[in-house]
Amino acid sequence: MDTAAAASFQKGKQHGYSAGFHAGWRDGACEWARSASIAPLPAVLPLRVLYIPQGSLGFDAIDSGIIQALQRCAGEVHVGSQEGLLQQAAAIQPDIMLVLNGLYTFPPDHLEQVDAIRQLGIKTVIWFVDDPYMTAHTVQIAPHYDVVLTHERGTVELYRQQGCQQVFHLPLAANDAVFRPFRAAKQYEYEVCFIGVAFWNRVELIDSIAEQLSRRKLFIAGGHWDRLQRYPLLKPFIHPEAITPEAAAHYYNGSKIVINLHRTDVPGKDNQIEAQMPGLSVNPRTYDVSACGTLQLTDIRDDLFSQYRPGREIETYNGAQELVEKIDYYLTHEEERLRIAMRGLYRTLREHTMTTRMASLLNLLT
Repeated sequence: MDTAAAASFQKGKQHGYSAGFHAGWRDGACEWARSASIAPLPAVLPLRVLYIPQGSLGFDAIDSGIIQALQRCAGEVHVGSQEGLLQQAAAIQPDIMLVLNGLYTFPPDHLEQVDAIRQLGIKTVIWFVDDPYMTAHTVQIAPHYDVVLTHERGTVELYRQQGCQQVFHLPLAANDAVFRPFRAAKQYEYEVCFIGVAFWNRVELIDSIAEQLSRRKLFIAGGHWDRLQRYPLLKPFIHPEAITPEAAAHYYNGSKIVINLHRTDVPGKDNQIEAQMPGLSVNPRTYDVSACGTLQLTDIRDDLFSQYRPGREIETYNGAQELVEKIDYYLTHEEERLRIAMRGLYRTLREHTMTTRMASLLNLLT
């Protein structure tokens, strides 16, 4: 073997050893986090629950997570549908009917079934998980339900102003059957990943750091990324269509860093906001990425500090320059990156799974 070949062999051997060591370290740390975070299952409440899913792409992991969690927490769970719901409810006679979002299943001009079900004496509950972005419509829906839940703390007072008597803040959570740590195949391995729709504030941020991102092994997925001014530069890294939650979990596990950037809470453009409602609470991606045991770089929402400890369980950035600096830092400080990700995984499994949320929801309603 000549000198160049020997050097190449040694370099490859060292790289393989390093990659194997860190993959094994992550596997072991994830297993520890999963084992150490196991808590007793919540007590099963003697309740009959009728659940009405959102039933659209982007919400299917939330729907399935809620259904599975309800089955662990309630004595009897039925999954209903928009068509013939009144007849279903009359036959099942649930203690609670829980509707997710309701914007597509029972929009403002199709609430007759909900009103009729209330008249049967069944407690109707709606959980808005897309606030504050569609509040121009949700404020019309909310008064038709006995109880209003919202994942966005900033909109609680808005619904009370609409005459809703029982309004509660209930954060989202991870479906840990989908978003969980595992060793992803090589085609999902990236340095930096972002999955989500190209809302205008996201376009502005990505445009501003396009040059730096283009030098990384990058994966971006979602609709409307052709809005980018630097689209020709980033086009090779962009998957232009929405991907399933199951596929997203593969990319989250395969990536070293996942960027999270919330939608802007400003009315207009991408949002249909009733009033200037501040976005205070974190989005579902916050929990999903952490549940995969991957480092997340997220912009800051007020409620983040009650959910995770920045710098220990999650990492934050304030603006484009800091985001680039932290990407560079954590890609060269692997052990620190992995340790933060593991603490985030542990916190998520202890406090932010759908089972935990559904137990809180049912206790709140009884």
